[in-house]
Amino acid sequence: MPLLSHLGPWAWFVLGGVLLVAEIAAPGAFLLWLGLAALVTGAIAYTVALAWQVEVLVFAALAVVAVLVGRRVTPAPGKASDRPFLNRRPEGFVGRVFTLDAPILGGVGRVRIDDTVWRVEGPDVAAGRDVRVTGADGATLKVEPVEG
Repeated sequence: MPLLSHLGPWAWFVLGGVLLVAEIAAPGAFLLWLGLAALVTGAIAYTVALAWQVEVLVFAALAVVAVLVGRRVTPAPGKASDRPFLNRRPEGFVGRVFTLDAPILGGVGRVRIDDTVWRVEGPDVAAGRDVRVTGADGATLKVEPVEG
């Protein structure tokens, strides 16, 4: 490994930087941990004179530890979120009942939910009546009147 011995600890800093940039280019939260292991290996090699073979072993051990720690720190893919409608807010309104802010005329009206006015579509209903959200199409809520 003449390049590794020639550059010394800087080879690890360069490798760590390349791996971190590669993580940005192709995110998957895997190269991040290898990049951090390479940077730590570079820091160790900078402070303690080690043979390149030992440096490679240190990197391998740190990479395994970093990946294991990374798996504990990051959430598992497909794990249920505690906020399932975070980026799908209209879908979170399905099944709920709201009072119309403006009448539904020609199939289109408005409802105020918290501090936001939402467009609704459904059968014609007077303002002030309660409607149940049955679905969402983008930022438009599909509603039906609540009986009684």
